Amino acid sequence: MSLSRFLRALPVLVLGLVLGLVLLSPLPSAHAGATGVSGVSTVSAVRAVRVLRYDASRAAEFRTVIDQAAQVWNASVTNVRLVAGTPADFTVLADDGWPRTSRTSLGRGTIWMGREATSEGYYPLRIATHEIGHILGLPDRRTGLCSDLMSGSSAPVSCTNANPSAAERSAVNANFAGSALLGGSGALFVDRPDAASLAPAA
Repeated sequence: MSLSRFLRALPVLVLGLVLGLVLLSPLPSAHAGATGVSGVSTVSAVRAVRVLRYDASRAAEFRTVIDQAAQVWNASVTNVRLVAGTPADFTVLADDGWPRTSRTSLGRGTIWMGREATSEGYYPLRIATHEIGHILGLPDRRTGLCSDLMSGSSAPVSCTNANPSAAERSAVNANFAGSALLGGSGALFVDRPDAASLAPAA
């Protein structure tokens, strides 16, 4: 090829090279844009949710009500989710005593669904949701108010409210917020009308 012909063809070659580079370059997709800063935030938010597994296989007649109580909490808070499964973070048992919870650390422990309370007329779902509240870091608050889930047996026997109050929901979300988990000390909670929360023996 003569020099003159090469010079005349040069613009075409340059244009072809530019077009080739453009076509080979990856285009920014809508998905990539959506997973930029906001995508990182979404992933972080998902990772911030702590999943607690519970085993209610030995909760006898209370097994279904424990599943219902877990659903109440799942609908009420955002930083922790309860799922049935093993190995379990907390176990639910049934006996003939008074309902009580032994929390070994935040999200871990044992719940006893005592038949003594249900035989006296206390609402099983409220009992179950209340006891799970202890696992989630909430103490007893004997306000006597039916609107307070953690008022427990200090509320009237006729109380059927099984939903945590706004303050109780906020406290659980705070307990499980981020990496700094709060409310994690061990304790024994007996929801008998004349009982107080007791720290476990050293």
